Amino acid sequence: MSETQYDVGLVGLAVMGENLALNMLEKGFSVAVHNRTSDRIDAFLQRASREGFVRTKGARTAEDLVCSLRRPRRILLMVKAGQPVDDTIDRLRPLLEPGDMIVDGGNEHFTHTERRARALESSGIHYLGMGVSGGEEGARNGPSLMPGGPRAAYESLAPVLTRIAAQVEGQDGGPCVTYIGPGGAGHYVKMVHNGIEYGDMQLIAESYDVLRRVGGLSNAELAEVFSTWNLGELQSFLIEITARIFRTPDPEGPGELLDKVLDASGMKGTGKWTVQDALELGVPIPVIASAVDARILSSQKADRVAQSTILQGPQTAPLDPAQRQQLVDDVRAALYASKACSYAQGLQLLSVASQTRGWNLPLGDIAAIWRGGCIIRAQFLSRIKAAFDRDSQLRNLLCDPSFAQELAQRQEPWRRVIGLAAAHGVPTLAMSGALSYYDTIRQSRLPANLIQSQRDLFGAHTYQRTDKPGTFHSEWAK
Repeated sequence: MSETQYDVGLVGLAVMGENLALNMLEKGFSVAVHNRTSDRIDAFLQRASREGFVRTKGARTAEDLVCSLRRPRRILLMVKAGQPVDDTIDRLRPLLEPGDMIVDGGNEHFTHTERRARALESSGIHYLGMGVSGGEEGARNGPSLMPGGPRAAYESLAPVLTRIAAQVEGQDGGPCVTYIGPGGAGHYVKMVHNGIEYGDMQLIAESYDVLRRVGGLSNAELAEVFSTWNLGELQSFLIEITARIFRTPDPEGPGELLDKVLDASGMKGTGKWTVQDALELGVPIPVIASAVDARILSSQKADRVAQSTILQGPQTAPLDPAQRQQLVDDVRAALYASKACSYAQGLQLLSVASQTRGWNLPLGDIAAIWRGGCIIRAQFLSRIKAAFDRDSQLRNLLCDPSFAQELAQRQEPWRRVIGLAAAHGVPTLAMSGALSYYDTIRQSRLPANLIQSQRDLFGAHTYQRTDKPGTFHSEWAK
């Protein structure tokens, strides 16, 4: 193959980059790859050869990579977010020409994406920020892709993206990629996707904890419960893998591996970013915020162990078989209702961010591309897309008639689960936050009148009245 005939350049051959490159090769595109260290290039070329792919090249330098690509050049960065991205751009920029494009496929903060796009604009180089979800398996076989940046640049890249993305079958199916919007919109949507993922995972963990500690279910019983749930309205990738986790034996001894895993969750920042921007925009996302709090609390293992010997909880009795089955049914309903609240909060954040920043985000299309490839892929997302198809200006997902009816039908078991968990001393930060959110947004009057009165008393912050217009300050009773 001529040295100038490669379709795409890819920089960064860690797990995601390597698998995306193989995905592109499998879909018929030629790919030139580059990595900071040559051993990664050699390992990739050996794997590509084993899998029968020959339309690839290992570029040892940035110059070699750029010279190998057909124009306009399309270069995908799969390097660690932050300074490594800036360093890579600095190496590539002098070698590129107007019309060429750089696509950052990492988990980058959207403001950095917009800064880099502005810096490259004067050179005529297009810069896109693209969320990529699906992990190693998704990257290799079809991820969910969320590209943002100049529309013309996306159109040039679309023939590649639509082929390598996950494909949803059926009448309403298609590739799990769409143009998200200008600037940092793509990375922003991926950030919120990850925030919703945090909420989903925490809600599932709390459901597991209630069933285990209140209901006394074994890992084998939990595996059966989650497998059954995965056949219905809770069908999703996360429910599916949770059932698999319950069945995985410990390779180093008796019992299941799950019980040997330290109860301290890690996080890489996207959940925290989601909460920070929600606060900046004034959008309440208590499920996602609680999920971030729960991970932080879990990481404080030594403190929790010490405090467990000091702080007392309730004395409880085990449930009888009939109560256990009722609990399983109730948790299923509570999980579904709480999940709806989590998605509603994430989508409302996207809506407000879109209006504030002029992105014109296509919420229905975003829900559609999350149906395959990504970590939060679920049957549930088809119903979300349908809700926005019915009303593209829907202010809150829970106000869609279908969702409103479903939450009304599930509120009794939802309340029973949280009450029973509290009675047994089992924390449900996210699930309780979901129910409180639901109860808050359905109130025509809240106790904020007292808070505003307090603010006026101690700080003369003024208040408004319900019976006449204007702003008031009062001398409150001594």
